[in-house]
Amino acid sequence: MESARPATAADVGRLAELAEQAIAELTPTKGGDIWARREARRAPYDESFIADLADDDRLVLVGEIQGAVIGYAVVHVEPLRDDGSLGIINDIYVEPDARDVGVGECLMDAIVAWCSARGCVGIDGLALPGNRATKNFFETFGLVARAIVVHRRLDGHEPDAP
Repeated sequence: MESARPATAADVGRLAELAEQAIAELTPTKGGDIWARREARRAPYDESFIADLADDDRLVLVGEIQGAVIGYAVVHVEPLRDDGSLGIINDIYVEPDARDVGVGECLMDAIVAWCSARGCVGIDGLALPGNRATKNFFETFGLVARAIVVHRRLDGHEPDAP
């Protein structure tokens, strides 16, 4: 049975492994190079998860199938200029072989509940261009594009792969 639960310090090693997998999977995709350099979780991953677990304005979740951790998510509350707040999904990842069985849905349900309980006006998540599966996944939870970031390389590298 798939489920999501708050992560604990005992999960940090597994969370670090999953973060490394997520970054390796997304870096070679369109937009992934700059994402990895700007938005992706910073190494050392175990230290970053320990800091997240200690932050009351962050929720770290693990997704499980029959007790085996095969995914994770991290969300934080960002204050807005009008004194409201916005939930920001920092990370959400499920191992490729365990996708489409409900673990991601369990993680998102927990994110929505947590952000709602904190009075957030909405939730933002990031999907790289061309990653239709992530876009479609987010849309099933009512997340739709509200901005498009455009980018031009100036360092002589070829444009990101499609």
